[in-house]
Amino acid sequence: MSEHAFTPVTTLQRGEPRIGRLVVVGLGLIGGSFAKGVRERGLCREVVGVDLDPQARQLAVEQGVVDRCEEDLAAACRDAQVIQLAVPILAMEKLLGMLAGLDLGSVIITDVGSAKGHVLRAARRAFAGRPLCFVPGHPIAGSERSGVEAADSELFRHHKVILTPVQESGPEALALVGGLWRELGAVVEHMAVERHDEVLAATSHLPHLLAFGLVDSLAKRSENLEIFRYAAGGFRDFTRIAGSDPVMWHDIFLANREAVLRTLDVFRSDLDALRAAVDAGDGHQLLGVFTRARVAREHFSKILARRAYVDAMHDNDLIYLALPGGHARGHIRVPGDKSISHRSIMLGSLAEGTTEVEGFLEGEDALATLQAFRDMGVVIEGPHHGRVTIHGVGLHGLKAPPGPLYLGNSGTSMRLLSGLLAAQPFDTVLTGDASLSKRPMNRVAKPLREMGAEIETGPEGRPPMTIKGGRKLTGMHYQMPMASAQVKSCLLLAGLYAGGETSVGEPAPTRDHTERMLRGFGYPVKVEGSKVTVESGHKLKATQIEVPADISSATFFLVAASIAEDSELLLEHVGINPTRTGAIEILKLMGADIALENPREVGGEPVADIRVRSARLKGIEIPLELVPLAIDEFPVLFVAAACAEGRTVLRGAEELRVKESDRIQVMADGLQALGVKAEPTPDGIAIEGGPIGGGEVYSHGDHRIAMSFGIASLRASAPIRIHDCANVATSFPNFVALAKHVGIRVDEEGES
Repeated sequence: MSEHAFTPVTTLQRGEPRIGRLVVVGLGLIGGSFAKGVRERGLCREVVGVDLDPQARQLAVEQGVVDRCEEDLAAACRDAQVIQLAVPILAMEKLLGMLAGLDLGSVIITDVGSAKGHVLRAARRAFAGRPLCFVPGHPIAGSERSGVEAADSELFRHHKVILTPVQESGPEALALVGGLWRELGAVVEHMAVERHDEVLAATSHLPHLLAFGLVDSLAKRSENLEIFRYAAGGFRDFTRIAGSDPVMWHDIFLANREAVLRTLDVFRSDLDALRAAVDAGDGHQLLGVFTRARVAREHFSKILARRAYVDAMHDNDLIYLALPGGHARGHIRVPGDKSISHRSIMLGSLAEGTTEVEGFLEGEDALATLQAFRDMGVVIEGPHHGRVTIHGVGLHGLKAPPGPLYLGNSGTSMRLLSGLLAAQPFDTVLTGDASLSKRPMNRVAKPLREMGAEIETGPEGRPPMTIKGGRKLTGMHYQMPMASAQVKSCLLLAGLYAGGETSVGEPAPTRDHTERMLRGFGYPVKVEGSKVTVESGHKLKATQIEVPADISSATFFLVAASIAEDSELLLEHVGINPTRTGAIEILKLMGADIALENPREVGGEPVADIRVRSARLKGIEIPLELVPLAIDEFPVLFVAAACAEGRTVLRGAEELRVKESDRIQVMADGLQALGVKAEPTPDGIAIEGGPIGGGEVYSHGDHRIAMSFGIASLRASAPIRIHDCANVATSFPNFVALAKHVGIRVDEEGES
């Protein structure tokens, strides 16, 4: 190692130069911007530029892009620590050959080319038998401007830079190059060379090829002047990239031609199908393409922006600040029932005909289910203001998805989908975010295997789940060891395909939305005591569904109005399915003043308006038979217990240990942090009512816990800061707005 051997970026003090000499070969937009950014931030002692164009060299020095320029490569690279190659792709081979003939010591070579396989092969040919330290890289950034005069030291801020480590990279060199990019504000990711070239062929190279081709095709027409005169904004937006450097893109397409050709062939096939649909007047096919395309950008942007669909604990600590002194007054309608929203998409997709849904919950859990069925070929319009139109494909009309079905944070989606996918003719992989990936799936995988399904899970029965297609399922009777609506629904959905009858026995009643909705779609369901049975061979027929307001979401406000002084709240159009009203019964046993008004039935589900007033709550022993009927509402019921006089004891709630978080332990930790006596047990908790203080609590990415501590602020003596709140969007996207509307003083920190 020479005396100028590099030092990893992370070991240096702020303000100290990271390296000695940086050489940038090629002073165009990318190379010039990198050089200028490094120089302005003092990341090296000297930045040297190399370019064949004398005017570019002069401008680079005059504009402060580099410290000095050299025409001679050998002179520029003397004692260099890092050399960045920022020349056109097809010029790389010659340049690498010239570098291989120089005495470079332990220099690190990196590049910015968009076709990594071509550059790597050229580097290995040039340096065959000679030491090579090479870190291939590609910044995903650019501008319509070009040349050194366009150099921008902020060009890479918040843009991705992909490094493609190879055997010749070395961990220290990789850390140094990545560190330089991060200092310029870039988001650095690693990717295999081959994967990079495939991805960029689809996301960058193909769009440029189409833009160049479209503009050229239109320009050659006799009516070209009229075409361009009346071109609207959409045409200008799409064809903007046709103004890019032709020489650079000529090189890219030749260098990455194999990957570009594969991507182009797939696109040409899709384009042929689109042409055939237009020719045949096939509106259904066109609607499918257009609806999928419309939502795809937003759907995947949410995933990539790490909003709610990911483990918010580490990547996006959204904090709620909840202030004491609020109340709960007025009337509101909380979002649609999440459980019913999930099932409306599933059964509507498997039905024959078009199903219309009103009141659909546009939270990210339900949207994950919707996207999964779009990925399996179902045409779904919306959601728009809670309206969704599902063009069902029948029980046997689903198609193999193009890749894994990503279900975000939705355990309901994964468990229910596993049942209906177990009998499909294609393989499926179900994945989710970090939170979902920690949750157990053996509770559904085990009985499905007994029916004949072939399912693989990750360690300890956790996601991802790989479901093998083409397996013949056989109906059976399954007695659930633990009450679970998700397990019951999973097996009933599998029973739609299994030979003979499938029945599920419950140790205690659980929500029956699946049974009710199956009947609503015309599918016979037999209920005998605690046993539910379906038989294959029937069809689902399209229907209309009105989703009632979610009782789980309503419970936050039932507790709020109960514990806050001088409060009275009317919650409109709330689903009061008897398998979901455990929270209401528990609150009434504690002394809550709750009344059901205007009871009615909508689409097979009982609905009512719920009026709740302030009340003095008392501690109780929660009856075991009510536990399964309130399993999702317990976090906020624990807040009610903390505000009650005396001791509240919960038993028989082991399932709370394996929800989005260990809800028993996380709630106990939070309550204790606020000065409340809370003693967790293996299957429950004991809470002593008393004063609630302020402080810091952590929801661990669990939406229900985050919202519960927001409600606790109504009785707190000081502000409560609630960490990890991004996942509230998964089930209750407008929680903060509704809370503020009724007088609860909670908001995202920094907002007002």
